Amino acid sequence: MDGFAATASTFERYRALPGGVPEAIRSAILAFSPAPSPPNVLDIGAGTGRIGRAFVAAGDSYVGVDLSLEMLRQFTPPSGTLGVRVPRLVQADGEQLPFRDATFDVGLFTQVLSGARHWRRLLTEALRVLRVQGVLVVGHTELPQTGIDARLKNRLHAILDQLRVEPPQPKQGRKEQLSWLESVARRRASVVAASWKAGRTPREFMARHRTGARFRVLPPAIQEEALRELGAWAEAEFGSLDSTFTETHSFILDMFGF
Repeated sequence: MDGFAATASTFERYRALPGGVPEAIRSAILAFSPAPSPPNVLDIGAGTGRIGRAFVAAGDSYVGVDLSLEMLRQFTPPSGTLGVRVPRLVQADGEQLPFRDATFDVGLFTQVLSGARHWRRLLTEALRVLRVQGVLVVGHTELPQTGIDARLKNRLHAILDQLRVEPPQPKQGRKEQLSWLESVARRRASVVAASWKAGRTPREFMARHRTGARFRVLPPAIQEEALRELGAWAEAEFGSLDSTFTETHSFILDMFGF
């Protein structure tokens, strides 16, 4: 079943990256990769193409894989790129990739691994299809530890704990994943590909979180109760759900060469 079918059409409403950020991500990856131009790029968990479009626009040999067909249907070509190489979009499970061994120069995971239950299977399969001297990249958006998003997330975790629901721990999972990759890689680099200012409101946080993969698997009654309590807390804490706060976001790339 496609768990993202209901939210695919609005996925980028709250998660789109500012102009220039996907291009900066691509540039940082290719600066680390020894692959010839154009590289063969596999984007695992490509989704709606918010990062993949930069590779397509540049004419790279790009393949986007996602378990959700509805998400891939939102992967529209970049505007003004008539005649560029057409991306290959494949609905597939990242744990069972339909590609031969040693096919790709770059394997890309962005905002994917932290929510994966069987991340070792994902990484092992990605390594299988990676060429000699290939590169695996794990990317995520990093927010300030004392920003509004972080405060709301911490409060939501406390609410879920009170409701006897174990909140997700993506940072702990990411640490384990990166340690595992480092143990098998020949080289590693961690870079800030881009930073930008973002205006955030409690209401937008709640709307975005409602469509998040980890939150949506909770029972509907738990979801509604948690968001109701979070909304009440946010109104008391910030004065309004529409109070706007500006904070700096960064996109971090952890890159591993093999």
